[in-house]
Amino acid sequence: MRIVRSLIIVVAAFAFTYGFPFGYHDIPPLRFKLLEWAQKPFLDAMARQLHRPVAELTGLNSPFAFTDLTEPFISLMRLSLWAAAFLAAPFLFYQVWAFIRPGLYDREKRLAIPFVVATSGCFIGGAVFAYYQAFKFLGDILFQEAAQAGLRANLHVADYLDLFISTVLITGIMFELPVLFYFLARFRIVTARWMIKYWRHATIIILIFSAFFTPGDVILTTVFFSVVLLGLYFISILVAWIAEPRKPGKLNP
Repeated sequence: MRIVRSLIIVVAAFAFTYGFPFGYHDIPPLRFKLLEWAQKPFLDAMARQLHRPVAELTGLNSPFAFTDLTEPFISLMRLSLWAAAFLAAPFLFYQVWAFIRPGLYDREKRLAIPFVVATSGCFIGGAVFAYYQAFKFLGDILFQEAAQAGLRANLHVADYLDLFISTVLITGIMFELPVLFYFLARFRIVTARWMIKYWRHATIIILIFSAFFTPGDVILTTVFFSVVLLGLYFISILVAWIAEPRKPGKLNP
């Protein structure tokens, strides 16, 4: 039932992100605005490196192209679907909590609202960080290399959206790390002292994770996301210290 409810809300949100305002008053559907928002971080980086206004990089001068007639349709649909999941994130996190709630004690069930607020806030915060900071950093570095090599941008919109969606999604998930360690520490699975003791091991795991799961195939993305994830790990140490029960056998109220 939780899965069915989650699918229903995602489908409803998808109808909104794909079709709104549904053709009324000659206003283009929301999916085209979403594509414009997705392209903006790269266009801003491109404009900075070329010292040109962003307005000159749109329309016929846009660096984005397609070679398959189905590519724009599928790309816009996929972007709208992920935007729908992002929009429905608080409801989805609540469904996760509602699924595990029957197995909790009464005092633990009171964490429902904090859990939903914290997980939704961290995920959205990670996505916002990816959009305004990660893409700014990566776009500047990567496009600067291409510009110095004298290469002209002619990007497949599907390939770009792969990079964009995966960056936003993975960063959002990474920002859930403090929430994860809060509950692990609260239920005495880990402690802040244990996390400090094994921070070197955690660093190696973070590097491996970044190498395999971060978008792109260049060392720059691995280093960037490793630094971000390591910073979140040390924040999680503080969160774990706060969450640790102070009395043996009792959980914090």
